[in-house]
Amino acid sequence: MTARLDLEYDGTEFAGWALQPGRRTVEAELRRALETVLRAPPQALTVAGRTDAGVHASGQVVSLAGPPPSPSSLNALLPADVAVLGSAQAPDGFDARADARSRSYVYRVLHRRARQALERRRVLWWPRRLDRDLLHACAALLPGRHDFTAFTPAETLHRHFRRTVLAAGWDEQGDELRFTIEADAFLRHMNRALVGTMLEVAGGRRELAAFEALLAGAPREAAGFTAPPHGLCLTAVRYVVPAPRLTPAGAATGSSRST
Repeated sequence: MTARLDLEYDGTEFAGWALQPGRRTVEAELRRALETVLRAPPQALTVAGRTDAGVHASGQVVSLAGPPPSPSSLNALLPADVAVLGSAQAPDGFDARADARSRSYVYRVLHRRARQALERRRVLWWPRRLDRDLLHACAALLPGRHDFTAFTPAETLHRHFRRTVLAAGWDEQGDELRFTIEADAFLRHMNRALVGTMLEVAGGRRELAAFEALLAGAPREAAGFTAPPHGLCLTAVRYVVPAPRLTPAGAATGSSRST
């Protein structure tokens, strides 16, 4: 039997998803809660997207061997910055990472003179010059299959750098700009490097044609800065297999919702 958990977390005080000796991580907190609820260490625990330090998630997916644990029981043990949104029995052998067909992220930018206070942990404040038409033009170049070597650290464990972007675009909501991207997979820091480079184009520091040329596999130093992590959030993971019906946290036994 295989279980699926859907999670959300505020990444501000985490050193990322993955276990790291001596550091606070989302995986460590989840494993600790699961071990208490299951009365044994969780087996075959896999995450859809290994988010970096400071990156948030509203649609993270985890798979593990065994029956689905109670979301309410887990949430009673988890810290306030991690929550299990739902739990379900998945098809046997379901793997949250290997079976994912796409992942979606959103990066939020606040473009105004006054700094922000309420959302300072979730939005990048950007008081500098910003040509919004150029932001949209950059995003329009991204759908398709490209070599994203320029948008990941030069020192990397990645061996292949081509990724297929299914959709990308900037959405304007007053002073807030949201960059949404969906792709089959992502390189480390890829979204943040894309955002940083697009902001440089929109600020007049590099040409749109130069941004397009980066998608052919230019070296990392040819691209722009890596935007800080706090503006980035993993929002969804899509699978080919039918989505199981999740038991949401706080629901009575037997109740469920579809996702």
